Amino acid sequence: MNDLLAGLVNAAGAAATAGHWQEAERLWAQVRARDPGHVQALFSLGVHAFQRNDSAAALDLLEQARAGAPGDPMIPLSIARVHREAGRTEQEWAAIIAALDIDPYFLPGLLARGEFLERQKRSRAAAAVFRDVMKVAPPQEQWPRALQARLQHARDAVARDTEEIAAFLHHQTGAQRAAVNAALGSRWDEAISLLAGKSRPYHSVCNQLQVPRLPAITFYDDALFPWMRELESRTDAIKAELQEMIVRRGSEFVPYIQYPPGTPVNQWDKLNHSHSWSGFHLYAHGEPVHEHLAQCPRTAEALALVDSVEIAGLCPNAMFSALAPGAHIPPHTGETNARLVAHLPLVVPDGCHYRVGYDWRQWREGKCWVFDDTLEHEARNDGSALRVILMFDVWNPLLSVAEREMATALAGAMRSWRMADDGA
Repeated sequence: MNDLLAGLVNAAGAAATAGHWQEAERLWAQVRARDPGHVQALFSLGVHAFQRNDSAAALDLLEQARAGAPGDPMIPLSIARVHREAGRTEQEWAAIIAALDIDPYFLPGLLARGEFLERQKRSRAAAAVFRDVMKVAPPQEQWPRALQARLQHARDAVARDTEEIAAFLHHQTGAQRAAVNAALGSRWDEAISLLAGKSRPYHSVCNQLQVPRLPAITFYDDALFPWMRELESRTDAIKAELQEMIVRRGSEFVPYIQYPPGTPVNQWDKLNHSHSWSGFHLYAHGEPVHEHLAQCPRTAEALALVDSVEIAGLCPNAMFSALAPGAHIPPHTGETNARLVAHLPLVVPDGCHYRVGYDWRQWREGKCWVFDDTLEHEARNDGSALRVILMFDVWNPLLSVAEREMATALAGAMRSWRMADDGA
């Protein structure tokens, strides 16, 4: 391209950017006069003709541009727009498909396809395309300004379709769902949510020891823990000790999250060194806190009832866990699925909620539950008072005695490796 032609191209682009459409068209016409096959000039002149409602000229120019640049999906998509305004539905659809044949991930092309199907009253087919749009689109903060409204429309259409699918599936399978054992009902509620696209599957994610092939169970059946009823019967005694600790040794409730300076805190930035989530530790990282246990003898007796995990440097852990009003423990996962975590709620104001995987629950004072903390979980205290539970570790009941010993040995060997001097 010679200097004069390059200068005209740059000037035409600058005029268009500034919104000086007549000047831009005049300059593109000069480019075309010097280079009749100049694709950018043909395309731009076609767009200008379309803006003047001259669809015949627009199609002629755009088809010439298409012949010169058969690999550019924007050209057939622009042709589709011309056909749309002229009411030529079949030609519009063919041009949209031609653009996507060139690039199946072309975001404006996928949007156009979904919008076309919407206009044909095919909302379900459109929603399926819009799902693909949301997979291809960048994060919302990076959406191109020119596409923001269309992308938001696509997202809203997917959300509506998802709710409609879920409602339909619930309605169609209501009788079968009612016949399912109550303890298993949540499994099928989640199956519907997954099938409808409302949620994603939750898998065990361990920060340390992962025991493969254990099922991803959120809350375990109470019947698997023969100590549970006796523990619950001691709630009042444990709560009395808790209240005494708050009065006499409240300063010993320490922030649960305590990253040292210079450590990436990720989702814990709001809770790092914050008393919004604090604990009075009875066992920590496998070691008893003798002074605290001595101050809470009835709680210590109750903890002696449970099937406590013993993995050096990791388990058991037990503490009074306090969550302040307005606090939110963000989604996270635990250390190993060889152990489970138990909660005995002691002080539970209104507005407190807990999620493990798909399942949301509310604590009830004196009602224990056991869950797999290697499934993503979070907690909220949207109430106006402090929430306190007794939190402690137990063995996963699906592991045999031999497997427990294997887990202990494996975690211990890994700990020895990490602690060994590199020069030893």
